[in-house]
Amino acid sequence: MSWSKYAEFLAFAVVLVLIPGPDFAVVTKNTLAGGRRRGRWTALGVSSSNLVQGAAAAAGLGALIVRVQPLFEAIKWAGVAYLAYMGAQAVRSAVRGQYPPGLDGVPASRDGLTGWRQGFVSNITNPKVLVFYLAVLPQFLTPGAGLGWLLVLAWSHALLSLAYLQVLVTGLHGARNLLARRRVRRGLDVTTGAVLLGFSARLAAEHV
Repeated sequence: MSWSKYAEFLAFAVVLVLIPGPDFAVVTKNTLAGGRRRGRWTALGVSSSNLVQGAAAAAGLGALIVRVQPLFEAIKWAGVAYLAYMGAQAVRSAVRGQYPPGLDGVPASRDGLTGWRQGFVSNITNPKVLVFYLAVLPQFLTPGAGLGWLLVLAWSHALLSLAYLQVLVTGLHGARNLLARRRVRRGLDVTTGAVLLGFSARLAAEHV
């Protein structure tokens, strides 16, 4: 594995993490609902799942999951259901339009755990991430490169994703005075809810 190939992968990964996906929507939703603390923990949850999926791909477990169709489908439909659930929550929040000051009813002691869990579950149940690690990353490996390099690429992608999502949380928190306005907040809830429901529907319709 050459450094030029690794640099080529990093350039590709930067472009990839900048494309909004379910992780972007989940982090945005949780930052708006629970503030910077929950947003940061949600981003950490997303990246933690990437670390797990990267390790599974490097160890050969990812290929096994993809081959065992019932298991693969179970993971896929769990992801569909979870994204739909979070999307419906955001839409319901917009319809109600009630935004008490502070966190949305979640105790501060559990707020980080709530964010981490939602970020981790929403991403770990997205089979496209695992397929990406199995199908795309090997194309950046030079002949004879060990599976350890696959792990390096996958974890590099996870760290880049974490850095980007943390910047996103910081930006959202910096604009909190504007985003906290009821009309703006309702619009953002509708938007993030619709995006999450859209990702759920697209995942359900795809044959990954």
